[in-house]
Amino acid sequence: MSLFKKIFSKEKKETLDKGLEKSKTTFLSKMSKAVAGKSTVDEDVLDDLEDVLVSSDVGVATTIKIIKRIEERVERDKYLGTAELNEILREEIAGLLSETETGSGNGFDFNNSSKPYVIMVVGVNGVGKTTTIGKLAHQFKKDGKKVLLGAADTFRAAAIDQLQVWADRTGVPIVKQQMGSDPASVAFDAVESAVKQNVDVVIIDTAGRLHNKVNLMNELTKVKRVMQKVIPNAPHEVLLVLDGSTGQNAFEQAKQFTAATEVTSLAVTKLDGTAKGGVVIGISDQFKIPVKYIGVGEGLEDLQVFNKFEFVDSFFKKQ
Repeated sequence: MSLFKKIFSKEKKETLDKGLEKSKTTFLSKMSKAVAGKSTVDEDVLDDLEDVLVSSDVGVATTIKIIKRIEERVERDKYLGTAELNEILREEIAGLLSETETGSGNGFDFNNSSKPYVIMVVGVNGVGKTTTIGKLAHQFKKDGKKVLLGAADTFRAAAIDQLQVWADRTGVPIVKQQMGSDPASVAFDAVESAVKQNVDVVIIDTAGRLHNKVNLMNELTKVKRVMQKVIPNAPHEVLLVLDGSTGQNAFEQAKQFTAATEVTSLAVTKLDGTAKGGVVIGISDQFKIPVKYIGVGEGLEDLQVFNKFEFVDSFFKKQ
């Protein structure tokens, strides 16, 4: 199918394949049980397939869409064998995701914005937020960008220390204050410093508390407002980091954060250690916010730009 023309390098595709191995193996095992002893795609097979998709964390709403697409295809083609089901799923899910802006295979577009490009990163503690920031800093720097980090998660001393470790590891400057400092003050200092140093990209970490959505909303709004005193249209991106290994909980976090602030892009992490990779399909479909990055390993290069076709190809690839 022309949709699946390769764009990734062989090395990146192998990393993606490996990162989705647990999700793929679990899904294909469930699939083989669902169609065991059946030769054609009928109502019973579709019912079983629906259960497989939901249990693979694709999500109910997206699963219903996928099943409907396959039902229409069965009606159109009259006879579809269960042996073809994997390929049909691959094609129909790629087709479904093509209806959204997500997974275009492009990261952030720095070309249409004046410097510095400000990325504010949000997400609850433990989702891989700081690691994602560090890996982004590494990749941007490797691409020739001048990068600066802002440690505006002042709620935990560990968050500031963690970001400092990544700053040291990637060799990029960091603007920070003491634990308990005003996050907006740190963000202001970071963007002001970025302007003075002619930085290309500034990445602002923020506190990941969700226990009080009103407080979170107020804090993030204040951080934005203060940055806009220096750069009127900052931040250019609000990146929400979600832990893919939490499955349906990632959906709930996405709902909470999108209600608290204007999220413009998503990163889904920790897909290599889980069988819940199907959550990316559901999140891509349900939220009208592009998934820009996925984490498929521990290495610096294992935060990949999300491409829906490469992802679906790896997820449904048989040995």
